[in-house]
Amino acid sequence: MQDKKQARLRRARKTRAKIAELKVTRLAVHRTNSHIYANLISADGSKVLATASSQEATLRTELKGNGGNVAAAAAVGKAIAEKAKVAGVTQVAFDRSGFQFHGRIKALAEAAREAGLQF
Repeated sequence: MQDKKQARLRRARKTRAKIAELKVTRLAVHRTNSHIYANLISADGSKVLATASSQEATLRTELKGNGGNVAAAAAVGKAIAEKAKVAGVTQVAFDRSGFQFHGRIKALAEAAREAGLQF
C-alpha cells in the first residue's frame, strides 16, 4: 500500500509528463501546512523564470499571520501572475503537483487567472 505522499507524487508525474509533451511554460504549485509556493518553469524545464511564496517579506506584511490559508494562496497567485508578465509569459500550464484542485490550490489558480495568466 502506498502512503499519501507517494500517491500524490504518482499523480504529479502523469501531469508533468503531459505538460512536457505540450512544451509550454509550467506554473508549478507546492503546498505545505504553513505556506504555499509557486514557480514558473520554462518550457524545456531548465530554468525557473519566476517564484512567489507566502514566505516573501512583501507578502508576509500584507497577510498578517499564517501563510497557510486561502487568502495567502490568492496573494501568491496574484504575485506570480505579475512576475510572469514581467518575464514576458502569458500562457502557462497549471501543475498542481498531484494536489486536489480545491481550497488553496484553487484560490491560487483563480487569482493568477484574474491577474492575467492564461491556462
